[in-house]
Amino acid sequence: MSLWMALSAAVVAAAVAACVLWPLRAGGQHRPFVIAMLALGLTGGALYLLVGTPDAAERTAASNEPATLEDGVQALEEALAKDPQRADGWALLGRSQLALGKLAEATAAFDRAVRLAPDDPGILVEAAQARAQAAPGKQFDDEALQWLRHANALAPESERAGWLIGIALRQRGQDAEAAAAWEALLPRLEPGAARALREQIAIARGAAGLPPLVETPAPAAAGDHALAVQVRFAPGTAMDPAWANATVFVIARAPDGPPMPVAVQKHPASRLPLLVTLGDGDSPMPTSTLSQLQEVEVVARLSRSGQANRQPDDVETAPVRVRLPHAGPVSLVFDRP
Repeated sequence: MSLWMALSAAVVAAAVAACVLWPLRAGGQHRPFVIAMLALGLTGGALYLLVGTPDAAERTAASNEPATLEDGVQALEEALAKDPQRADGWALLGRSQLALGKLAEATAAFDRAVRLAPDDPGILVEAAQARAQAAPGKQFDDEALQWLRHANALAPESERAGWLIGIALRQRGQDAEAAAAWEALLPRLEPGAARALREQIAIARGAAGLPPLVETPAPAAAGDHALAVQVRFAPGTAMDPAWANATVFVIARAPDGPPMPVAVQKHPASRLPLLVTLGDGDSPMPTSTLSQLQEVEVVARLSRSGQANRQPDDVETAPVRVRLPHAGPVSLVFDRP
C-alpha cells in the first residue's frame, strides 16, 4: 500500500509540474514539458517514500489520499514537519506553492531549502526566481543576486543562472555588466536562442553607450578543440583615442613552450569588444596547431604598431590558462588604456 501512496504523491507532483512547466508546452516544446513533468512526478514519489510513514499510510490510505493539489501540499508540509532537514522537500514545497500562486509561502519554503543546501545550484536559482516573483516589480534583490552569482560560480555552465544575473543587473541599471554576463552565454546556446539573446545584448549595450558586439565566425577547420574567446575592456574603462587605429591580437600558445602562437587572430581595436573562435585554421604553422595541445595559455594584446612581435608600448590582458577542449568562452579583459 505504501507504493500506492508513493504513486499518489507522484501524481500530485506531476500536477504541480504541469502548472509550473506549462509555458514550455505552450511554446511548442512538448518533449521538454513531458520529460520535466515526469521527472518532478517521480521526485514526488521518491520524496514520499523517503520522508513518509508507510505504516500510517496503510492504515489511512483510503481516506487520506490527496484529492487536490492543496491536499498534496498539506501532506508534504506534514511530512516536512516530521523531517524538516530535507532541502529537496522544501524545494518541492516551494514549487507547489508557486503553482498555487502563494508567493510568500513559496519564498519561505525556498529560503529553508537554501539554508539546508547552500551549495546546490538548482535550488539557489529557483529560490532567487521565487524571491523576485514575490517582490514588488519582480525585482531581484541583493540576496537573490548573491544566490545567482553563487550558483553561477558553482556551475558556470548553467545558462539559467547567467541569464537571470543579466536580468538582475539590467534592473539595477548596470547595462554593461548585464551585456557581459549574457555575452558569456552565447557560445553555449543553440542558434535560435543565441539570436534572441543577441537582441537583448544589443539593447543592453545601447543603454550603456557601448558599440554593438562583433562576432567572428568559427574557422572551417576549428575541430573539437575550437576555443571561444571574449575580449573586452573592463567596465568603466574606455579605449584612449590615441589607440583608435591600434590592432588587437588574440593569441593561444603552449603554456610552457616557445612564445610562438599555435593560433592567432588579428582585428582592428575599434571592433572591441570581440567574440572570436580560435581553431586549427588560425595556426601560423601547420605543424603546430591548437588541436595538438591539451592545455593552452590565452592572451590578447593591443598593438599601436600593428606588428605581431611584441613592442614596448603594447598592452596585454592577464593570460588565462585553460585545458582543451574548453566549454564556454575564455574571458580576456583590458584594464587600460
